[in-house]
Formats: sequence, structure tokens, C-alpha cells
Amino acid sequence: MAAPVRKTFLQIETTHVEGGKEAATPLKLIAALAVVKNPWAGRGFVEDLKPEIHAIAPILGELLTKMIIDTVGSGEAVEAYGKSAVVGLDGEIEHGSALIHTLRFGNHYRTAVGAKSYLAFCNTRGPANAPIMIPLMDKNDEGRRSHYLTIQCAIPDAPAADEIVVALGASIGGRPHHRIGDRYQDLKELGHDAANPAAV
Repeated sequence: MAAPVRKTFLQIETTHVEGGKEAATPLKLIAALAVVKNPWAGRGFVEDLKPEIHAIAPILGELLTKMIIDTVGSGEAVEAYGKSAVVGLDGEIEHGSALIHTLRFGNHYRTAVGAKSYLAFCNTRGPANAPIMIPLMDKNDEGRRSHYLTIQCAIPDAPAADEIVVALGASIGGRPHHRIGDRYQDLKELGHDAANPAAV
């Protein structure tokens, strides 16, 4: 089964001034999206999603990763990353989750950018032109707050009721004037450790 891609969408956002102050290095955010036919829509409750996951998720992972890398120039340039899915109204949240929460999708991206941390994620359901949010975090350091970012976009005609929008996001740089420190400072001050930050 080939991935039934209707269209792709690429967004590049560059921030030069934040808070009225020029950024020493502009922040660049890149979103790569694919609009695909939901293979489970109209079939009632499907118990086993695995055949379609195996058939479609790797193709989407490879396609969207290539779009990101072609845009930024190299995997090394990507500092923060994330993923998202928006399911059309005839689908389940589980359908979007199926395509992005599998190593067959995400490992294409991890390998290309040399990442260690998990991919931040969002999965929602909505109509065409629904808000698409792609949360990001540092690809190697989950506590680096400067790279806690969110890409926002929308596609006017997607997802249709029987479609899914699947997305990858990347940043080159962190927030221009980040000044809230990293989570490790809180942990040190509170006397907690990274494995149990709330000390419960």
C-alpha cells in the first residue's frame, strides 16, 4: 500500500525581532506536512491498525524528513524537533496517533538529525483549516527550555473528514531572548533529581 498523499505543505518562519529587540541570531522554524487519506475512515471500528501503520508510516517519515533536511541543509542544523497529527472528523484520534507514534515514522527523523530525545508531539481532531500545533524541544536535551517552542500553521482545505494531516517540525535556534534558565536549575534549587522532578 502506497501512502495516499494528496498534498504536501511547507512553512518557513523566521523571527528577526522579538519583544521589540533584534535577535542576535534569527530563529527559524520549519514545518513539513503531508495530507493523507485516512486508511481506516469509513470502516467502522478497526481493531488491528498494524498493517496500515507498517505500510504508510515509514513512507511519511521518509517524505517529511526529506522535506525538513532539504530545507535546512543538514541534519546537524536542526536543534529542536517535534511531530503532530490532525485527524479529520470521520476518524479517531487513534488513527493519527497510529501514524506518528511508531518508530517506523519517527526514527527516520531521529537518524537524520542525530537525535537522542523523544519527539515532542500533539495529536488532535478537527475540520479543514484546523489549527496544527507542532511542539518542539531540543533534540538531545529535554531540559533545555530555550528550545521549548511551538510551530502553528493550518491548511485551508485539510484535513477533509476522511483525511489525516501528519507533520514534522524543526527549529534552527531557540527563542531569541530566552531568559528563564533550564530545568536543571530548578532541580538543584529544589533538591530534586531529573528522574523524579516532583519528588513523589
